[in-house]
Amino acid sequence: MSSLNVKKALLKPKTLMLAGVMGGALALTACASLSAAKQTGTGTPQAVASVDLMRYAGKWYEIGRLPMYFQRNCASDVTATYTLKPTGAVEVNNQCIGKDGKPMQSIGEATKNGESGSKLNVTFLPDGLRWVPFAKADYWILDLDNNYQHALVGTPNNKYLWILSRTPTMDEATYNRLLQTAKNQGYNLTEFQRTTQTIR
Repeated sequence: MSSLNVKKALLKPKTLMLAGVMGGALALTACASLSAAKQTGTGTPQAVASVDLMRYAGKWYEIGRLPMYFQRNCASDVTATYTLKPTGAVEVNNQCIGKDGKPMQSIGEATKNGESGSKLNVTFLPDGLRWVPFAKADYWILDLDNNYQHALVGTPNNKYLWILSRTPTMDEATYNRLLQTAKNQGYNLTEFQRTTQTIR
């Protein structure tokens, strides 16, 4: 693929729009995100001990997130659907309703970083470019309930954070507990915003 065609592929709105919903993770800004965001907590991000990716697979609704460039055009109904492949990799299917009222989608792939399953590397580049090391971003599962119904996902530099749920709504007690966990792990939640979910 020529450099011109690569640039065109990377500039497609559907490729760029969600690069990392809980996803988590920004494939195209992995290098730029090396410096940590200002921390309000005393701790540092810690992934959970282990995650069964087969149980983690399926559809998740975004309940809230720290603002990020590649989700700027998402107005509501942000979801991520994870599908475990025979290779052990995970297909990441991010969707939302855009500000123009039209559905948007971005397909990526996550691979394990270590054996725990709680640390993944995610890329949203086209298939032919996913081997590029700097194109992969961190996706850490920071909190996960025993029934795999609620999750807190972030990047270890404290820059990106998502609260996910198997349902479009979440009770306030769970929501606040996850926010506190994020604070304890050093995330600055001043700009954290809840996601509009119109599906009930």
